[in-house]
Amino acid sequence: MTKRNKIIYWIATLWLSLGMLSTGIVQFMQSKDETARMSHLGYPIYLLTLLAVWKFLGVIAVLIPKFPLLKEWAYAGFFFAMSGALFSHFEASDAEKEFFGPALLIVLTVISWYFRPAERKLINA
Repeated sequence: MTKRNKIIYWIATLWLSLGMLSTGIVQFMQSKDETARMSHLGYPIYLLTLLAVWKFLGVIAVLIPKFPLLKEWAYAGFFFAMSGALFSHFEASDAEKEFFGPALLIVLTVISWYFRPAERKLINA
């Protein structure tokens, strides 16, 4: 792995982790704004706790060494959760600003996954 790719990986991974951790904390706290947003999208409030826990576990899985299969599942989970958020905002006819966060996290997920080091991949190619 080149130094450039390693830098890209760690920048994307740290920003992804920070984004997932911060949104997970907000969801776990179930603030009025967050519960209103979930209700607006048509989801039950208890889903906030479930999403938060999944995000926390996903961040741990992506950051710890080894366990490549677990990392693949975490990246897939991040992608599914954020693409679901995008679709939900689209279906709710939300303003364009609501798409920025999930779209950014999808981009960071893909970049982090693509540039991950060989020892963090399921199959060393």
